[in-house]
Amino acid sequence: MTAVRMRFSNGLEVRVTLREGTPSVEAMLKAVPFKSVVHRWGDEVYFDAPFHSPREEDSRAEMEIGEVAFWPDGDAVALFFGRTPGSTDGKPRAYSPCNILGKVDAAPERLGGVREGAAVEVAKV
Repeated sequence: MTAVRMRFSNGLEVRVTLREGTPSVEAMLKAVPFKSVVHRWGDEVYFDAPFHSPREEDSRAEMEIGEVAFWPDGDAVALFFGRTPGSTDGKPRAYSPCNILGKVDAAPERLGGVREGAAVEVAKV
């Protein structure tokens, strides 16, 4: 399985196991390593990505806690760890449909400590 490491400026590091062979995952793997700046939308951490991939057939807005997705409408990577302003129940909901990249390997709730404006570095494991 392919994975990336996301290291945030507050010292938090998460490992994300990626799906195999999707256009968004392939685009991300070609772009790593890269750095970006974090934004928050409720219990979602997202950041601009230096790649683009069109919306995939199985893209969706309803997410599971711990899922990591690519937002094709804004060329951003999003990590979901709880309710977002778009949620209608306890599950995270993206602003609009996203392509699923993978899943945080352990304890996605730790992302709650990542603040707006933090730096993030994404690299292959």
